[in-house]
Amino acid sequence: MKLRPLGNRVLIKPIEAEERTKSGLYIPDTAKEKPLQAKVVAVGDGKDMKVKAGDIVIYESYGGSEVKINGEKHIIMDVKDILAVVE
Repeated sequence: MKLRPLGNRVLIKPIEAEERTKSGLYIPDTAKEKPLQAKVVAVGDGKDMKVKAGDIVIYESYGGSEVKINGEKHIIMDVKDILAVVE
């Protein structure tokens, strides 16, 4: 399935947090922080789009709507909820 966001929305795929620490200890799910980095998969046709597909971004926590595409978690959110582009 493919999705194309409309207007000033973007489709992002969160980058999951590490499963282990640098020393090799496993991190339980309850101790993991919510991921705030994601890869932009698609962008809408809005006028003020500052991101493009392939960008790695930092986004506002709890923003957007979660969807599953081919069994993988994605988020559709307004571009205003993206805080920065990682360069």
